[in-house]
Amino acid sequence: MPSLLGLCVLALLMGGCGANGSSSAEGPEEPGDDGPLAVTVRWNETHQTLRGFGASDAWSTQFVGKNWPVEKRNQIADWLFSRDTTDSGAPEGIGLSIWRFNIGAGSAGQGDASGIEDPWRRAPGFLQSDGSYDWTKQQGQRWFLQAAQERGVSTFIGFANSPPVEYTANGKAFGDGSGSANLPDDRFDDFAQYLGRIAEHFENKGLPFDYLSPVNEPQWNWSQGNNQEGSPYTNAEIARLTEHLDQEISERGLSTEIEIPEAAQVNFLHSASSEYPDRSDQLSALFGEGGGRGLSNVAQKAAGHSYYTTWPISDLVEEREALAERMEAMDSSMEYWMSEYCILADNREIEGEGRDLGIDPALYVARVLHMDLTVANASSWQWWLGVSPYDYKDGLVYIDHDQQNGSVYDSKLLWGLGNYSRFLQPGAERVAVERADEASPEEAAQGLMVSAYRAADGERPVVVAVNQEQSERELDLSLAGRDVSAWRPYVTSSDEDLAPQAEHPAGETLPVPARSIVTYVGVP
Repeated sequence: MPSLLGLCVLALLMGGCGANGSSSAEGPEEPGDDGPLAVTVRWNETHQTLRGFGASDAWSTQFVGKNWPVEKRNQIADWLFSRDTTDSGAPEGIGLSIWRFNIGAGSAGQGDASGIEDPWRRAPGFLQSDGSYDWTKQQGQRWFLQAAQERGVSTFIGFANSPPVEYTANGKAFGDGSGSANLPDDRFDDFAQYLGRIAEHFENKGLPFDYLSPVNEPQWNWSQGNNQEGSPYTNAEIARLTEHLDQEISERGLSTEIEIPEAAQVNFLHSASSEYPDRSDQLSALFGEGGGRGLSNVAQKAAGHSYYTTWPISDLVEEREALAERMEAMDSSMEYWMSEYCILADNREIEGEGRDLGIDPALYVARVLHMDLTVANASSWQWWLGVSPYDYKDGLVYIDHDQQNGSVYDSKLLWGLGNYSRFLQPGAERVAVERADEASPEEAAQGLMVSAYRAADGERPVVVAVNQEQSERELDLSLAGRDVSAWRPYVTSSDEDLAPQAEHPAGETLPVPARSIVTYVGVP
């Protein structure tokens, strides 16, 4: 989740959750040459395999999934997970294939004594003070977990922001500012057993976690402001916890794997930091010689977050180039998963504060997503809050700030992510794109970006175009190594929500409306 630095403004924003579809960023200047962009898709030149797109259940589902009317819960679940279509042929939802379940540390049970001021950002826990487990807890989150599975979600990740308060060094679900784990030396094995027991319970219930993520953004101290559950970890502490959890998974015979390290920024994966010397260069520390890759239950991937590296555009590109180069040098078979992102106050183009249901945040996120997929070669891409009650650009679906009931709002962020998640189910592959204008990633980011994929069935080509410009563009699309008869566009813009359009015969130029995200699906 975002660091406290990025979300400190939320304390001032709790009073209102008004929907705002207005523009918060000006688009780029219209280019001098607005003729058709000739693009060739190289069907037989493949890059990474995609494992899916997802979001997190933290924290609002604890109320929505338990208290809100079931028809509103189902509307939210349909928007997030459904791959069905409406009677008019429009997508019913964006078809997320990954759902992250927050394994709470129990701060909700402490009430105001938790030190976390906002009740929405406290989390219940299964572990009780007497050492027993209460499996009736997290009822709202369990409802959405079941709803996701029923709608076809195939990958589930159980993630912990903090050890349970029964085990922490200070009895709280946030750190003490020391920069070390809020976990006594003699509790590492207890924490691993706790995670293993929870995973075993859900697996026995038919809701297995494919991955357990025991730490989150270990670079941050998680003490300033006490605004949410969290704990720092040094690389050595992550390695130690991972060893205990690996053993626990093996002893219980679980099907889950361990996901680490959920780095707060991508540069913490590929580079050393003088500010965080024992919490950076995590690819070397955790996956290099003698690192966690030698353990049987550690997933062969590195998980990191895209925060604070998305502006200016040069940083967006260069950080991801550095990550891809470093991962390739280490082991070409290892995957990168971008496991969390939302818009923070980290750039001058668009800021995190202020709910905006319109197209501007969707286009900004589409640029980040495009670069994560095409430059960093991310195999998975996951948003932060699936459901947000806040006046902030952190949700896909938005709700009123009410624990019992209220209105539900979709957003262009939701449907813009759907331009990818709906059509690129697990097993899809990215394929090469050749642009006639030979634009660099930085140049394309300010105009028309294009990426291409094989769908998971291995048959259908899928092309996604993101037009940042204020005027319509045209795409002259060629497909080398594969034939299609036509292209079916799905448009997300200020006027459309992943709306299907009439087919365009192959060989015709394809329109890309101004300020839009368009998915073109090849018709055999």
